[in-house]
Amino acid sequence: MLILGIESSCDETAASVSENGTNILSSVISTQIEEHKKYGGVVPEIASRRHSENILGVVKEALEKSGKTLEEIDAIAVTYAPGLIGALLVGVNFAKGLAMATGKPLVPVHHIAGHIASNYIAHPELEPPYLCLVASGGHSHIIEVLSHTDFRVVGKTRDDAAGECFDKCARALGFPYPGGVHIDKASSLGNPDAYKLPVPRVAGSQYDFSFSGLKTAVINTVHNASQKGETVNANDMAAAVQRTISEILVSKTILAARDLGYKKIVLAGGVSANSGVRNKLTEECQKNNFELFMPPLSLCGDNGAMIACQGYFNYKAGITADAGLNAVATMPIDKLNS
Repeated sequence: MLILGIESSCDETAASVSENGTNILSSVISTQIEEHKKYGGVVPEIASRRHSENILGVVKEALEKSGKTLEEIDAIAVTYAPGLIGALLVGVNFAKGLAMATGKPLVPVHHIAGHIASNYIAHPELEPPYLCLVASGGHSHIIEVLSHTDFRVVGKTRDDAAGECFDKCARALGFPYPGGVHIDKASSLGNPDAYKLPVPRVAGSQYDFSFSGLKTAVINTVHNASQKGETVNANDMAAAVQRTISEILVSKTILAARDLGYKKIVLAGGVSANSGVRNKLTEECQKNNFELFMPPLSLCGDNGAMIACQGYFNYKAGITADAGLNAVATMPIDKLNS
């Protein structure tokens, strides 16, 4: 079965053709990082315009590289939630038009489910149920993956996501956008014990995250030093930030796994590329005799392959949409089938 997957939830226009979900025949990504870098973050209006300009070429290239024609495609999968509404609308409307013009089934895909599905591409042997930590610029979740299409959130951020915290701390330290990768690189040169950072707690919710206080503490430290004519050692602060965020994400995931009886742990999302998170989770899973699955770095960010893969499982489960499909900026993953 051939699935064409389309992704446009933020600042990457992506398309991919997959065969039976995990065999990726092509994956094309057009990124806007260089354009948004000058603004220090993604500008939604610019992102939407670039998606409109790029999507046709990206989809055509994905088909060409796969060696398949549009007529051979069995279904068209598209990210419809969550994300930047204007960006999502470009992908959704393009996919709807393509489905209507060709008579192909239209398959809606939740963006977080797509990130989780990236692990099926890298690890075809992976089967639910398992516990998944999803961490990215907009999401921080601990999710029970009960089946390929059934999810239950057991923990989530109450304010900022881990990726946002990385980026905002990086900006305060003078690193360019996207900041997470620069924090990761600088952390290897710094001393994580040089700065003591807070570890936020969420009262009455042991699996939930909070990163707003940590972000504010870093920004205030940098500003206070500047007012005194002092400087913060960027490498040391980066190391402290990386260690703190990694420990928060991993400790809550391991706690949830123990409490819920999971022995199989999965990592997904843009922050899954962070070496501190990967190393800490690997270490803790080894200590607890947990089986760990992580995507390769090439599948950590937004891509069409993960949407094509999840689209395959959705289609097999009978999850399709008609021309009334709309983009949704915010949608909990565990409300999909309710």
